[in-house]
Amino acid sequence: MAEAESKVPVRQQRETAPSSGLFDWHPFETLRRQIDRLFEDAPFQRATPSDLEPFGRFSLGWATTPAVDLVEKDQEYQVTAELPGLDEKNIEVKLHNGSLVISGEKKEEREEKDKGYFLSERRFGAFRRAFRLPEDVDKEKIDATFTKGVLTVRLPKSAAAQKPEKVISVKAA
Repeated sequence: MAEAESKVPVRQQRETAPSSGLFDWHPFETLRRQIDRLFEDAPFQRATPSDLEPFGRFSLGWATTPAVDLVEKDQEYQVTAELPGLDEKNIEVKLHNGSLVISGEKKEEREEKDKGYFLSERRFGAFRRAFRLPEDVDKEKIDATFTKGVLTVRLPKSAAAQKPEKVISVKAA
């Protein structure tokens, strides 16, 4: 025998979230509160600039900071900055409170006079980049060269930092 189908009445009920206050009606306020809760509950640590890059790089100044490459070699560190359109007299490299500071300023003025018009343009810009130096840099032997718009700063390592690694043998106990 086949069992007879029986229909059970289903009652639908809409549930609404309980109201939590005055600003529930405003969608952006609700979103802001949710994002605030997300960051309050997030299990992460804040990274310091020294955690992110080898020299603890930070930049100061305008958004037009020059591109810089940092390279570690066996004998030295090299900082290379692209500074097109600048002369060595417009660049300053100095050590300040354990940091290498590279700064410069570009001033450009142009005037054209021709029949019926006069054109005058001026452009000014300054930058400043600072890099915290590693402890093993020999500060007395730092030198900088500027060739074809590229500044290269050589930061020689101290004699103790240049020693080769020592391999320690592991013995069974």
